[in-house]
Amino acid sequence: MADTAAPAPTRALVLGNPASGSHSPELVEEVRQLCASCLEHTEVHLTTGPGDATAAVRRALQRPAQAAPGAPDLIVVIGGDGTVREAVQGLVPVTGNATLAVVPGGTGNSGYKMLWGERPWSESLKAVLTDYGIGGSARLRRLDLARLAETRNLVYLGACSGVIADALITARRLPLTGRERYARAFADTAAGYEPYPGRVTVDGRVVHEGPTVLANVGGGRYRGGRFLVLPDSLLDDGLLDVCVIGGAVPAGQVPELTLDARHMDHPATVYARGRTITVERTDGRRLSLEHDGEYQHGIGARATFEVLPGALPVWAPALP
Repeated sequence: MADTAAPAPTRALVLGNPASGSHSPELVEEVRQLCASCLEHTEVHLTTGPGDATAAVRRALQRPAQAAPGAPDLIVVIGGDGTVREAVQGLVPVTGNATLAVVPGGTGNSGYKMLWGERPWSESLKAVLTDYGIGGSARLRRLDLARLAETRNLVYLGACSGVIADALITARRLPLTGRERYARAFADTAAGYEPYPGRVTVDGRVVHEGPTVLANVGGGRYRGGRFLVLPDSLLDDGLLDVCVIGGAVPAGQVPELTLDARHMDHPATVYARGRTITVERTDGRRLSLEHDGEYQHGIGARATFEVLPGALPVWAPALP
């Protein structure tokens, strides 16, 4: 639902990730200038490594009320899905009246696409800064998040087991960048991929058991900026969606099937939604898992996702 009582943003923290897929100092400066032209105060922080975006957001939001310039009420993240996820990790526990705006600056940018589609970032950010509220072109939505019980980390966009997670490991060995790197990594991984023995449980009910190519859990419809893995997902319905692709689908066919959601018509695909979703290996071996593009090394044989309804205040286009 729209938050029509959302106050106008006045102070922005702009986060840029120099390591993201399409980072440029020019983009950061354009975003800074646009924010500075509309707000009372704008500051920029360039992240220095993994976890720094989370720490920067927490530090900024925990400033004392009497400190100048005060805590920001708008976090503008320039980066890919991993950078946004880190910012969310810092924002949600201490939200206060702070809200999130996303500027695409990574490789996939699925999080931006799920909110604004193909709209140019300058148009969407200008709407957040100047054209919000009742009758405006931007509105504040409160999106559902997931919490990965085993690590307590927040999942912003989605999590995936199986071949997609394994491809992230393959990608580290390739001397490529951007989408070309991940496309090659997936192809190499899928070529010799053997489905793992898996089980997926939704609110206590087993919806899939057997050979598993992948199980994708989350709220965002897209992964990798292009692949419509969860086409029926709603971002604020209080539920998590899960799509399981079984062993009857060759791993190498996953990209072409998910590009236009044709996997939904395959008999080996299971789609469900619920409040608690568990993905596991039934042979007791470690589950290969990623979320928001980051491989999860600390997972055992299972991963349990719990929905956090309406946890994230983020700017999105107003409905027609």
